[in-house]
Amino acid sequence: MKALVCNTPGEFSYINKEIPSVEDGMVLLRMKRLGICGTDYHAFEGTQPFFEYPRILGHEIAAEVANAGTSTNFKPGDLVTVSPYFSCGTCIACRSGRTNCCVNIKVFGVHIDGAMQEYITVPASAIVSGEGLTVDELALVEPLAIGAHGVSLAQLNKGDTVVILGAGPIGLGTIAFAKISGAEVIVIDVNDNRLSFCRERFGIAHTINPLKEDPLEQLSLITNGEFAKVVIDCTGNLTAINNAFRFLAHTGKFIMIGLQKGTIQVVHPEFHKREAVLMSSRNALPHDFAYVIDCIRKGLIKPLDFVTHTVSFTQVKEQFNQLLTANDSLIKALIRFDE
Repeated sequence: MKALVCNTPGEFSYINKEIPSVEDGMVLLRMKRLGICGTDYHAFEGTQPFFEYPRILGHEIAAEVANAGTSTNFKPGDLVTVSPYFSCGTCIACRSGRTNCCVNIKVFGVHIDGAMQEYITVPASAIVSGEGLTVDELALVEPLAIGAHGVSLAQLNKGDTVVILGAGPIGLGTIAFAKISGAEVIVIDVNDNRLSFCRERFGIAHTINPLKEDPLEQLSLITNGEFAKVVIDCTGNLTAINNAFRFLAHTGKFIMIGLQKGTIQVVHPEFHKREAVLMSSRNALPHDFAYVIDCIRKGLIKPLDFVTHTVSFTQVKEQFNQLLTANDSLIKALIRFDE
């Protein structure tokens, strides 16, 4: 079988590997679709934390069961996705049910080799049934679960004002689930095409491009000077994060889904007087996956609206740079393994 390895930042190569054997408790999957996410782009650029090279990237999975082993409930041909955060089960986080931030976590495609290969093996416990979703929809479940998890941490009430920074794939999922919660959503992004997408597809009334207008001034006008009950960052951009503390209402909450390597700077008196809360949102939990699938089945979210580009697995090395630089048109790219 073929696999695509990121050897060093900026360098991919295809290699031939043996199809993995199936050990007890593991399942062999034949890849059908794979979403390309910000983590993959950042790894290719050399800006991804928690990362070592060489690495096979990829963790937004839609696959077909090829061999289910002897001790699972799955059978060959089942369409599935994967919760790609493999936890130890014994650390302080795992003991409290927070397996998404396990002390010893191994994220597929980050800490261990991932799914940019024709076959993978994963623990049966990590497999999520497709429940009637298409392979394209299944490839979007994991990134949508990231947004769903961040929104769940916000504990939104109907009518709360939420500012979401970044309208990329993770941001769009976050926007969708914030809307489902009944929040009043304001989106900030520097890409006018993505802001138009938010207005047209999600009915977002207020969008702000900080390159063209003062976001603090606009937010003050929109919220009658109260600002945002919740700010959620989906950019992983240090400047955007540092600037966004000013957007918080008194008693507000700042949730960071995006990840970057720098040092966050907080003006302590401004943060303190708000009695504000700063939280990180890492990965997702099983109930987030179940919630996303339920929302897709009910038509509350349409993941295929996010897909703007597709590429054959055999062409990823050649076309990856084009995807990386397609800022104006790219929202979500899927790799197809059956072409």
